[in-house]
Amino acid sequence: MKIAVASEGRNITEHFGHCENFNIFYIEDKKIVKSESIPNPGHRPGFLPNYLNDLGVGVIISGGMGSGAVDIFREKGIEVVIGARGDARDTVEKYLGGTLEFSGSVCDEHGR
Repeated sequence: MKIAVASEGRNITEHFGHCENFNIFYIEDKKIVKSESIPNPGHRPGFLPNYLNDLGVGVIISGGMGSGAVDIFREKGIEVVIGARGDARDTVEKYLGGTLEFSGSVCDEHGR
């Protein structure tokens, strides 16, 4: 499985679509076995959820995200975790351990 974290460097960003990069974590047996950072290829409506799906991402973690992106991720069977804060790797480890606290609130300023 792959987990993507919308980030500014190593930290989770507040806004998914305008993040600087995505930290991608490769998971086996609930452990991180590899990670990489890829630059955000650009913010266009509907593009990033499809882009990350094409990369094989199964979970997306972000500080905030619009409802349109959330809907596309869910249609593709990708789990959405929003309202997360802090270091990307630490957050993924908490997610894997079942101890991640997040708000789950959706950014409504974009509409659909």
